[in-house]
Order: sequence, then structure tokens, then C-alpha cells
Amino acid sequence: MTAGSRDSAAITQRAFSWQFSLTLVLAATFNPVNSSIVATALVPIGEALGLPVGRVAVLVTSLYIASAVAQPAMGRFAQRFGPRRVFLAGACLVAAGGIVGAAAQDLVTLAVARVLLGIGTSAGFPSAMLMIRRRAEDTGAHPGGVMGALVAASQVTVLLGLPLGGLLVSAVGWRATFWINIPLAVALLVMAYVWLPADGRPSSLGGVRRLVGELDLLGVSLFGAALTLLVSFLVSLPAAHWVLLGGALVAVALLVGWELRASNPLVDIRALLDNRALTTTYLRTGGGMLMAYAVMYGLTQWLQETRQLSATTAGLLIVPMSAAGALVTRPVARRGLVKAPLVASAALAVVMAVALVLLTSTTPLVLVIAITAVVGVSVGLATVGNQAAVFTQADPEDTGIAAGLMRTSGYIGAIASGSIISVVFREGPSDAGLHGIADILIPVTVLVLLLTVFDKRLPRRLDTPRALVNEGIAPPGATEIVTGTNGRPRNRQADDQ
Repeated sequence: MTAGSRDSAAITQRAFSWQFSLTLVLAATFNPVNSSIVATALVPIGEALGLPVGRVAVLVTSLYIASAVAQPAMGRFAQRFGPRRVFLAGACLVAAGGIVGAAAQDLVTLAVARVLLGIGTSAGFPSAMLMIRRRAEDTGAHPGGVMGALVAASQVTVLLGLPLGGLLVSAVGWRATFWINIPLAVALLVMAYVWLPADGRPSSLGGVRRLVGELDLLGVSLFGAALTLLVSFLVSLPAAHWVLLGGALVAVALLVGWELRASNPLVDIRALLDNRALTTTYLRTGGGMLMAYAVMYGLTQWLQETRQLSATTAGLLIVPMSAAGALVTRPVARRGLVKAPLVASAALAVVMAVALVLLTSTTPLVLVIAITAVVGVSVGLATVGNQAAVFTQADPEDTGIAAGLMRTSGYIGAIASGSIISVVFREGPSDAGLHGIADILIPVTVLVLLLTVFDKRLPRRLDTPRALVNEGIAPPGATEIVTGTNGRPRNRQADDQ
């Protein structure tokens, strides 16, 4: 190792200490684990409340919708009030959601608890990305390692939620899937208070009206209304309720009209049109998550129906998908690679979509496991690549919002996958239904591949050197980390060169 490499490693180790990184990683696990932990509790909750499982499924969609809306909103709040303050507030909301859910006696209260959990757990990722961005700019440390840890933690915990939920429900009861959040949130509060850097004093609030405008609360409300109506329409399929779709389109039109006039829009339409590289990253993220969730949930249902496997066994057969994805993220993230893993991920996704066409009820289980493992590799590469792309393509001060919108695009892909599965499996999981999922995934994955290969503004690496700015790849105002005359890292606005 050269002296320069040792110095760089030392800077990175000081900037992203294990205490700092562990706190961010723990927060990153809250949202994915809560997304899946309730799946094993739906039946006992329905039995306890005397309701069919179909009605109780609102506990799944309520968290998805709350998270999809809250991710960019929390990014905006982190930029306005400070990421550590939002981090702490999110942990408090998680604890509140756990308390409300554990004490709930009806479905409405449980849904409120899931909304609180969705909002609270959404604070972690955008706040973490903003803190990582600022610390990288202040110190010159490479953020690849800690960003890879965030990806790996999210991928592992999204599937760990299934067996964890089953264990809690079996040992203690369904309420445990809510109260388990309380000690975790308290631990996160202590860690964040002690180990995360304090925020500076926020600028003057300037009155309620000014604050509402700065936070774009109307935009948040319209975004939430549009997403709620759209998800309600998708959930109603195949018996389409067109009134819901019409309402969603009206809400989208109002949202676009408002955001074009707002001084501080939640979703900056003009910026997204100008920054086509970032918009393309969101499209890739949504397409990738659609593929991942369609395979994860579609295959588990298909295995249970065609192979007569238990839910637990079918879920365990999907675990290699998460494990394979986690294994590839750290080495790729440490090298700061962006375009190469995204191209490889998209190519693997196309191959796996085609492979689904070949699966039948007589296919050896080892081949099914191999397919899920390769899908996991594809998802892992896509997640670390898209996360690095957002870090590079977003304006430095908009990193929190940009990271939140990336998560939102992923949730939209996940919600769309559920609708696809409900339509193709409307008469029950079957080989024909699985092949129907493949017929939809093939054009989606091909489109993602084309969006990746022909994206000339997609950087090869996470860094934003002067060359990227000169070539027009880095966003306006991107910060280039350079070394000053005293040998210490300092910041320089690339567009000043």
C-alpha cells in the first residue's frame, strides 16, 4: 500500500468511524424490516379482530404509501432543520408507532401505527445520505464503504423480517411485531445522540406561513393523495375502480401545477427535466425493484401452490437472493463503481426474466434457488450503483431529497409488482401465471438495460473529478474534493473552475 493510499484510508477511517457508520446502518434497517415483518402477522391479526386477511392487508400498503411520501419529505426536513435532528425525530416516531400498535384494539389504530412507523423509519436513509455527503465534502474521505454498508443492511433485513416476524408471532403473539420497535428506537436514539455530529442552528423560521412554503407541505399532501389513490386503484385490480385512477390523475395534475409554481418544491419538476441523468436513475430504480419484488413474492406464492411448500420453507428458499445481493455490494461500493455494476445488473435482470419462462412445476428446486441468487446479485449491483449515481448526480444541497425520491421510486416499483402478481395470479399461482410475470418483466428489464447502456451522463465512478464536470456529467454546483497546499482536504466548487 502506498503512502497516499494509507493517508486516504486513515482519512476515511476517521471520517466514517464505526460508531458513525453503525448508527446509520441500524437506522437503514428499520424501514425494510418493518416492510416485511408484518407479513407473518396478518392472519393472526385478522383472527384477533374478526376480519378477513384481505382487509388486514391494508397494514402492508399503509406503510408502503407512508414511506413513499415520507422519504423525500424527510430529506427536505433534514436539509432545513439538520439531519441529526430529523434522525432523532424519526426514532421517536418509530417508538410511538410501536407503542400505538402494541396497544391497538382495532384495524384503524393499527393502520395509524403503521403510518407512524412508515414516516419514522423513512427519516434514516435520506438523513444518512445527507450526513455522508457533508462529511465526505468536509474531509475528502471516500464514502463508498459506508454507502455499501447501507445497501447491504437494507437487503439483508428486508428478508430477515419474514423469519423474525414468524418467530415473534409464534413465541409472543402478533403484538410483538409492533413493540419490538420500541427498544430498537430507544437504542437508536442513544446512539444518534452520542455518536452523530450535532447540527448547526437552523436559520430563522420566519413564521408559520413561510415555514409551510419552505417545506412545501401542500406539495407533500398532493403527493400523498396522488399516491394513495393510485395504490388503491392498483390494489383493486383486476376489478378496476376507474374513479380511483381518475382521482389519482387529477391529483397528479394538481401536484405538477403546484410544484411548477412553488418556490421550494418537494419534487422539482424543472430540475428533474433538466437533470435527465437523475431522472433516469429513478426510472432504473423503479424498474429494478419491480423485478426484484415480482420475483421475491411471485416465486414464494408459486412454490407454495405448485410444490405444496409451507410459507416458511418457501421463504427460506428466497433467502439466497438477499444473501447474494449483500455479498456483492460491499466490494463494489468500496471501489466506487457506478456504471459497470449497473450494466451488469441490467443484463442479469434480462437473463433472469427470460429464465422465468423456462420454470415449471417440475423444475429442480436447486435451479429455482440459483435463479433467485442471481436475481439477488442483480438487485445488489443495481442498488449500490443507483445509490452512488444519486450521490454523484444530485445537487450537493439536495442530496437528502434526491435520496428520498430514489427510495420512493423503489416503493412505487414494489407496489406495481404486487398489482402485477394479483392480476396474473387471480385464479391462483400457476406455471402460466409465473410465465405471465416473465412476459411483463422481459420488456421492463430490457428497457432498464437500454437506459443504462446508452446513458452517457452516467459516471464510471462515485467521485466527481474536474473531468466529469468538464464533460458535463457532474451536476451544476457539484463539489470536487481536492487537496490544498497544506495537504489537508478542502472543498472547491467545481463550477468555479
